Amino acid sequence: MFRLAVCDDDPQSLSHMISLIEEYRLISPFPLEYAAFHNGMELASALEQGTSFDLYCLDIVMPGYNGIELGKEIRKHDKSARIVFLTSSPEFALDSYSVKAENYILKPIHKETLFNTLNDIFEQTKQEEENFITVKDIQGIQKILLSNLVYAEAMGRKVLFHLSSGRILECSLRFSQACDMLSEYPFFTKPHRSYIVNMNYINIIENTEIILQTSDIIPIAQGKGKEVKDIYLSFQMQRD
Repeated sequence: MFRLAVCDDDPQSLSHMISLIEEYRLISPFPLEYAAFHNGMELASALEQGTSFDLYCLDIVMPGYNGIELGKEIRKHDKSARIVFLTSSPEFALDSYSVKAENYILKPIHKETLFNTLNDIFEQTKQEEENFITVKDIQGIQKILLSNLVYAEAMGRKVLFHLSSGRILECSLRFSQACDMLSEYPFFTKPHRSYIVNMNYINIIENTEIILQTSDIIPIAQGKGKEVKDIYLSFQMQRD
């Protein structure tokens, strides 16, 4: 079940979004449930209580928590949830990138635009969930969804797989084997001989290190800074 949250302080806009989502549910091949929030504070409170969603559709101009601030709050709890901003003004488009927004839709929200956006997100989510590797740790065979894998790290004769949940899987295999498995996917890059990183989780690339959305810091091999930046730029351009 895919869970969606829609948040808008304008009752008419919120009602319109709910009507469109209800209509979309009737034709969508994906099982979908949703919850509506009348302001940013209401949604922020739900997040603090542990409620989570796969997709957030957020109005930007709201009192209290505006959409950008709410997006940053969502990222504190969930690094991989998808965010779509809804607004009547294009001036916030650049700010939306600060929270890795999936899309930016201008109001009034048109049915075709929203439906196409939802279709793209669901198809991408489905594809990501189909991408996984299997590894063996002390508990047995583990399936790792690549959308949840932040990075892998060589540690002696073992490999540590760092997941977005904070969980770390310790596996007895050669790091070269892990790299062979992950290098098949275009969103992984190897900035250092002991690390391979999921570029979807990169926040900042500096000359000697990568800062991830999880706040982990990954070293960049000496002299490889420009290459890593170029690879990441190419990845982002293909993604957009």
